[in-house]
Amino acid sequence: MPKPLSELSLEELWQLFPIKLEQYDPRYAGWYEEQRQALVGTIDADDIARISHIGSTAVPGLLAKPTVDILLELDAGCDIDALTARLLVDGWLLMSEEESPLHLAFNKGYTPKGFAEQVYHLHVRYHGDWDELYFRDYLREHAEAAADYAQLKQVLLAQYEHDRDAYTEAKTDLIQKYTQLARIEYADRYKPI
Repeated sequence: MPKPLSELSLEELWQLFPIKLEQYDPRYAGWYEEQRQALVGTIDADDIARISHIGSTAVPGLLAKPTVDILLELDAGCDIDALTARLLVDGWLLMSEEESPLHLAFNKGYTPKGFAEQVYHLHVRYHGDWDELYFRDYLREHAEAAADYAQLKQVLLAQYEHDRDAYTEAKTDLIQKYTQLARIEYADRYKPI
């Protein structure tokens, strides 16, 4: 019988859930939409400022970890404790939380036997001007940047298959480079009103 995930060390979790890269799957958009609708049905509509599909699975054609990333932006008046309780009841697992600025990270699809068919990361923040949206749009609209990012991910996979933190950290410079270009090109696209 596998140990519960809560009893595994970080190293054991990385062995069970290695970095995997796959060709883009058009089902990602549908998986996102299913979860978006579920979130809308779970959360008070007045608390939701915006829900967005982010990450590599939101960029058609991009090599990606088969994990659908969702950014849930909240109205400033949202009761975070009540929201967290609703998400936990709905099957989300709270993996980390930061208070300033608010960033709750939830996931679904991690099992004691490995990845489920559909895996999700839910990033909960207050409504804002988030880099992930600019980076996603830049990759969608600049094929050469998307190809550059895919190539970097393949190189890093060989080094960091079982070290998610190092894999993520090693992508930071390239992500920041394209995010800054996107912020110049798209100026105020995501600034709150």
